[in-house]
Amino acid sequence: MAALSCHFHFTVHKVSKNVITRPFISCSMQPSQSNIKVVINGAAKEIGRAAVIAVTKARGMEVAGAVDSHFVGEDIGKLCDMEEPLEIPIINDLTMVLGSISQSKETGVVVDFTDPSTVYDNVKQATAFGMRSVVYVPRIKLDSVGALSAFCDKASMGCLIAPTLSIGSILLQQAAITASFHYNNAEIVESKANPIDFPSMDAIQISKNLSNLGQIYNREDISTDVVARGQVIGEDGVRVHSMVLPGLPSSTTVYFSGPGEVYSIKHDITDVQSLMPGLLLAIRKVIRLKG
Repeated sequence: MAALSCHFHFTVHKVSKNVITRPFISCSMQPSQSNIKVVINGAAKEIGRAAVIAVTKARGMEVAGAVDSHFVGEDIGKLCDMEEPLEIPIINDLTMVLGSISQSKETGVVVDFTDPSTVYDNVKQATAFGMRSVVYVPRIKLDSVGALSAFCDKASMGCLIAPTLSIGSILLQQAAITASFHYNNAEIVESKANPIDFPSMDAIQISKNLSNLGQIYNREDISTDVVARGQVIGEDGVRVHSMVLPGLPSSTTVYFSGPGEVYSIKHDITDVQSLMPGLLLAIRKVIRLKG
């Protein structure tokens, strides 16, 4: 594609003692920057379908491939209930999609919503084809993160592993760190509609953030023997209590207390759409990363 670039100029003409200025416009065709080609790996999942819609609507990027082991052959646009099909069938071969984009020599990003057991191989394949990766896979292990970091550093290819894509969750974490300097007691209560991934990555991250500050919490109740008191994450007494009830939103509340007061910070996720602004930000960020 090409963009039309126009510039407004003035020319000066001198006729005897009079000076006359005349405007004119010059135009030239300049190549425009192509869109980021985005491959959604795990496209048939709820978050994958939301990502397809978000990327399609976003400026400067487009869906270039949809990979999943479910609904193979179906148009991803139709699966996402979009007004028109995208003419992009779901396939279960990531390498085939990467090869097609690699031949076009355009900037590509693979968004990985798959599984902790497949992430390393997926990022390795994307890197081999000169494409960067954004990984949002709950329960990815720290040794996998370390291996991916070392591999991408060696390849000088960007990879962004996101413990959360929720901007609200990040703000909650920042607020919790700020509050922790003023209170000696802290506990986390989280809830979900189904018993999957407990403690959540958000709760684990908040607990570790607070534990790394050198504060010892809950000094009057540091016992870890009573199961009903929740799971202690980290070494500084930050407990996580997980509640499961059908119909509950995905929620995280951090409670702090001091003499005569209780301070709580809460964040609810009611729809997967809340993760899309963070995802688009991650896609734009990763193309500038070298490792």
